[in-house]
Amino acid sequence: MSNRRSFLKKLTTASVGASLLPFSSFARPATRANSKYKKGLVISTWNHGIPANKAAWNIIKNGGTAVDAAEMGAREVEKDPTGQSVGIGGLPDRDGNVTLDACIMDSNGNAGSVAYLEEILHPISVARKVMDDTPHVMLAGDGAQRFALDNGFEKTNLLTEASRQAWLKWAKEAKYAPIINIENHDTIGLISMDKNGDLAGSCTTSGVAYKMNGRVGDSPIIGAGLFVDNEVGAATATGMGEFVMKTLGSFLIVEFMRQGMSPQEACEEGIRRIVERYDVSSIQVGYLATNKAGEVGAFAIHPGFNYALYKNGKNELFNSPSHL
Repeated sequence: MSNRRSFLKKLTTASVGASLLPFSSFARPATRANSKYKKGLVISTWNHGIPANKAAWNIIKNGGTAVDAAEMGAREVEKDPTGQSVGIGGLPDRDGNVTLDACIMDSNGNAGSVAYLEEILHPISVARKVMDDTPHVMLAGDGAQRFALDNGFEKTNLLTEASRQAWLKWAKEAKYAPIINIENHDTIGLISMDKNGDLAGSCTTSGVAYKMNGRVGDSPIIGAGLFVDNEVGAATATGMGEFVMKTLGSFLIVEFMRQGMSPQEACEEGIRRIVERYDVSSIQVGYLATNKAGEVGAFAIHPGFNYALYKNGKNELFNSPSHL
């Protein structure tokens, strides 16, 4: 009995001592992730990241904020009618409706998103409006559209003739079969760091082509398609959103960086969480991340994922390493 009392006393003393330690003793990012990369950068997914990065960097180089850069970079892709995975020209759902998802997150931890938004050209700006002007994080469907119209956005026909013809061709068989790296682009996820070292991010998409009506992917979900922690770093995702949502991939990657992993190590661990649990033979997911030191990481399940990086005066496209 005396041994048991002695053990319990020691345990209680240790617990009290631990509770008196400062919070900084627990779960703090590594020193390299606390240092600020003063020059700024922009990193984004796929080929369309090149023009997106350029638009974002134009904001940063003129002293603009990371969140303004993240919004403007995403808008550059949303307005391009030749792309079929983001904004106008996006491939529709199986009923022929173009529905858009987007989210944005700033350096203060504020976030806004829209899901299942129709007939609005720039969902990323509606998401920004939700973040800035409402007490909410997400608006969806008719409510999101009504909010956009009430705030000066106009209705736009998002179904281009090229996407309508593609949908009509698909509808002859109506077979749902996602294709890995289709047309070498997908969602655009973008992370920006301004000259003050502050981080922000954006993510916008028209979702999986010919999806079930009402389907929403990871792109508008904070912690799945995008997560920003200004003390640590940021991450964003692309690919089959269901698997990003099931593992809260972007949040997970930022937490790995908080524990001291580099962005590359964190992205690889995020992908490992997927491939160990699911059959990924026909599934692509890619992650991008950066920490406060300006280090970046990229990793995907399959080859073929690429990303654009604007850093040190260069805007370049890189092929991501992959698990398979």
